[in-house]
Amino acid sequence: MFDIMDFSQGMTGDNGMELPTGGGPYIPDAGECMRCGMCVSSCPTFRLFQTEAETPRQRIRTISKVLVEDVAISEEEHEHLDNCLQCRACETACPSRMNYGTLFDQAREKLSQSVSRSWLAKLALFLIEHKRRRRLLLPLLSLYLRSGLRKPLRASGLLKKLKLASAENLLSEPALGGLAGIYPVGRRARRRGRVALFTGCLAEHFDRATQRAAIKLLNAIGYEVVVPENQGCCGAIHQHHGCSAQTLKDKNIAAFYELEVEAIIYVASGCGAMLSEYQGDDTETAGWFGRSLQDINQFLLAHWPDDLQLAASNLNVAVHEPCSQRNVLKNGQSVHALLRKIPGLNIEALPDNQLCCGAGGSYMLTHPDNAQQLRHAKRQAIEGSGADVVVSSNFSCAFYLNAERAETARKLVHPIRLLADRL
Repeated sequence: MFDIMDFSQGMTGDNGMELPTGGGPYIPDAGECMRCGMCVSSCPTFRLFQTEAETPRQRIRTISKVLVEDVAISEEEHEHLDNCLQCRACETACPSRMNYGTLFDQAREKLSQSVSRSWLAKLALFLIEHKRRRRLLLPLLSLYLRSGLRKPLRASGLLKKLKLASAENLLSEPALGGLAGIYPVGRRARRRGRVALFTGCLAEHFDRATQRAAIKLLNAIGYEVVVPENQGCCGAIHQHHGCSAQTLKDKNIAAFYELEVEAIIYVASGCGAMLSEYQGDDTETAGWFGRSLQDINQFLLAHWPDDLQLAASNLNVAVHEPCSQRNVLKNGQSVHALLRKIPGLNIEALPDNQLCCGAGGSYMLTHPDNAQQLRHAKRQAIEGSGADVVVSSNFSCAFYLNAERAETARKLVHPIRLLADRL
């Protein structure tokens, strides 16, 4: 039915029984899974609550009930399952390489069939899926932020009654206009090829500076950039909330397949993690999409011209490694290598990089109290790092860590923005 563990070689369980080989459908029984515990210390919710119920190994028992035993789970079990940030740190820690992310999504999808969504959740998913409707709201959002209504509206208590307080606290000024369809290589650079840029949904409006930096750098190394209008959300929010994301996946595959490009470049690692696991009914186009997909940091590093020199800088830079980059894409070292293109830059990894910042896609909205505790811990690590600048390759992480911060606190930026500024 599904591959849960990767058994490339034979293994033996704690009870001496030989475990199946060849990637068979297998979930460890309670006795085996409970004796490991390698995942426990890596789990952010266990760090928050210090209870067994908030560990991956207990959640896998709940997932087993849903997917294998097909029995009802309690409200308490459902709550503990929902508390998961889906950071997938447990996959990295698991010696058996359990595919927790896939299992979690499958369980969520099955459970969602018997759960009624709130009007707010339905609206959010609708706007994420429909780009044109979403764009219609942006001028109103911009007007609200500039009107001076925020303070009295917050004081009225209306936002809390409508359950919009958490979302409103995170608001920032959106980019109202869209990107152009094509960005040609300038006269100073030799044209080497053509690539397409994946812009995502919310990042398209709230991380425009990073996307423009990506275009600027790609042009500088000789690549024309195409931004297809008919692309959309990567589908991560839908899939992680138990909704089918296949329509969004098929739409993106089709949008990029019709282009004649050498690579599909993503900027946000959260989107990249989702895009990297795309599957479609048409295996040929889905396979092409997967082969063409590349992280902006890796692509720039691999194609950087020897004669392109950047201005020096003596800044101290701390590199925040998002969960999507650390636990799924596993390409964090490319950021360090790319930043070394800037002469004189002092680069260090941010302390406690293995701990989730709390953003978790939409987790910052669905579980604000948990998310804020994790954000506080991450901000303490940032302030204690002594860095002049902190960089992060995931829009969601940077967006959340930058929101509601003190004026004196460090702002996170994408690493490619540092490079674009030094051209």
